Amino acid sequence: MPVQWGTFGQLLLVIMMGCTPVPAPAKPVYVPGSKVWAVLPAESDAFPIAARAASERLRRARVKGMDEPQVSKVSLEVVQLSIECVERTPACYEAVGRSLGSNQLLFAEIDEGPKKQSIKVTVTLFDVDAKKRKKAAIKVFASEEDVVWGVADVVAEATKP
Repeated sequence: MPVQWGTFGQLLLVIMMGCTPVPAPAKPVYVPGSKVWAVLPAESDAFPIAARAASERLRRARVKGMDEPQVSKVSLEVVQLSIECVERTPACYEAVGRSLGSNQLLFAEIDEGPKKQSIKVTVTLFDVDAKKRKKAAIKVFASEEDVVWGVADVVAEATKP
């Protein structure tokens, strides 16, 4: 049976297209003074309900004078690991902002509180251009359920002008 070059040619074209390298997605570019800001979801293995509630409220937050936020798919901790800067320092937060192409970051850190079962939530608005915290709000909650009902106030405190 003779080979049909039309079908063979199409097959060869499909194979060649499969071997063509796909360009990597463009890395965000940091532009000092722009109005780009990023929201990073909260993460906590110890308090997953609190992390989900905080993340949802962070996604809804807005900052006066800034564009719509870029909502990251990964948490602050994941971005820090990817850039190999894992400390809770202004230098690391600045590096996170630059890697995301953002001038400001909004994120929550969830830790154990001072009493048993209590949860400390810190919401930070970090100014990448100024290399410092613009605003932070901290509240200790008695339980994860209390975080669900009260984290909106913490986010609002950190983002109000």
